[in-house]
Amino acid sequence: MRQIGKRLFLGGALMVILGSAYADNASVSVKTCDPYQDYSCLDSALGTGFWNRLTNYYKLEMGKDAAPVDPNAPPTRREDFPPAAMTMPPMPFTEWPYGGTTSLGVSLPNAVDSPFMNAISDTAFGQWMIDNHIQAYGWANAGFNFSNASVHGGNAPAAYSYNPNSLALDQIVEYVERIPDMVQKDHNDWGFRASMIYGQDYRYTTSYGVMSGQYLNQNLANGWDAPMLYAEWYTPFVMQGLNIRVGRYISVPDIEAQLAPNNYLYSHSMTYAYDNYTNEGIIASLAMDRNWIIQAGIEGGTDSSLNHSWSTTNNPAPNALFPNKTTRQDPGANPAGTFAVRYTTDDGKTNLQATANGINSGTWGYNNLQWYGLTFYHTFDEHWHISSEVYQEHQNNVPNLNNSYVMTSNNGGPIWTPLTFAYNSPGWASCSNAAALTCTATAKGFVTYLNYQIDPLNNLSLRPEIYWDPQGQRTGTAATYRNLAFGWQHWFSPQIEVRPEIAYYTANKAAFNGNANLGIAPNMKNLTVFSGDIIWHW
Repeated sequence: MRQIGKRLFLGGALMVILGSAYADNASVSVKTCDPYQDYSCLDSALGTGFWNRLTNYYKLEMGKDAAPVDPNAPPTRREDFPPAAMTMPPMPFTEWPYGGTTSLGVSLPNAVDSPFMNAISDTAFGQWMIDNHIQAYGWANAGFNFSNASVHGGNAPAAYSYNPNSLALDQIVEYVERIPDMVQKDHNDWGFRASMIYGQDYRYTTSYGVMSGQYLNQNLANGWDAPMLYAEWYTPFVMQGLNIRVGRYISVPDIEAQLAPNNYLYSHSMTYAYDNYTNEGIIASLAMDRNWIIQAGIEGGTDSSLNHSWSTTNNPAPNALFPNKTTRQDPGANPAGTFAVRYTTDDGKTNLQATANGINSGTWGYNNLQWYGLTFYHTFDEHWHISSEVYQEHQNNVPNLNNSYVMTSNNGGPIWTPLTFAYNSPGWASCSNAAALTCTATAKGFVTYLNYQIDPLNNLSLRPEIYWDPQGQRTGTAATYRNLAFGWQHWFSPQIEVRPEIAYYTANKAAFNGNANLGIAPNMKNLTVFSGDIIWHW
């Protein structure tokens, strides 16, 4: 532990030094004018030339909790909608989170505070993008962890830093998007988002059939993914606004998200790590009035490409589980429905959302999870707020690890799994009835984030969690897990954030320090992880 403590100190010091070194440069005046006092001089303060303007914009915002405000900018939200829930920084969001749509009633074009967009705003191309409400922006996220695990991949099933005692390029992300104007009430509008991610975290965004060979056939440490590729159409003339999204998008539920800036802590809860990530399909989101939003969608299952809904593959050795000469490319990739209802109080301080996501027959597939759950948010005062989530998810017809026929047929299991995936195949179940070929595998999760905002650039988060995986289909070990994590989020500016933390995990049986891909069984019940990261936006 002494060595771990030293490493933690050095890693945390490195993050602070990186930010502080840049902060020292902020003492150099950008120009004689101050855009925070006189917004009209922003362009002259940034100067000319891409790199000069980019550097000056970082300097301008250093130590501040927001960008300079344009006094002539249109309203940022409808007057008849509840006020913003949070401020960012120090929080990872301003609206209580929900997926499947750009936030209704409070979304504006060109609203992202982007150093890159400011750097190119004096060019013809940059002005064309601004005039057409198109923005390009992103971030880089890198981190470290030290733990008492030693096996490669041995932090799992804790998420996301699965590899112990390592540095990681978690994600480099780029967005190109057009956000529909959802504040105005006089015309229809449209939008889109094209995203790309590279780094370790592609392992957690992978959808079977979308560049998935990197993860399922090669098990690359770092890889590519496109977690969001969608178009949107918005009309303000249906009740208080209707948005329709078509493409691949982040699933509706959850407090957390795959994208680093959208989370309180560097690590993720197990509750989040083992549920639905992305859907491909169409989803409509309707603001019925200032308080109620409903969402309904149809997708091709969860975390699977639409073409898998009809594609098949040869089955050279039919068995009791897969008796035909051909089998589905992904047996779980079937049309699925999503429905959510969301309520926000007039003062914006309290929010409750109930969601059913990816609902179909529930047949075992790559990630065909039937998700039912609730999220709850409440602000106590200007410093304290809480975010909580509880859910139940399940899959049907999951092959039974305790059945001798299942384990001896076709080189160790059902034909679909071993011949399709070289690595990271879908989990099987430890069914209570050894005679059954399959059973229903369920999992339940409960997680809470208790947050204390010290000031506009600093927040503290405490994350207690319990996760039940009685058949082991999600985590690989049939166990009950508990997690307690504590972290600090410090923003040097709206563009640079560091998040040191400590997390303790425990299970009622050995579940950590193993690696299924290497054939290494877990041998630890308890895991302690010191970690931290830096997020740098552009």
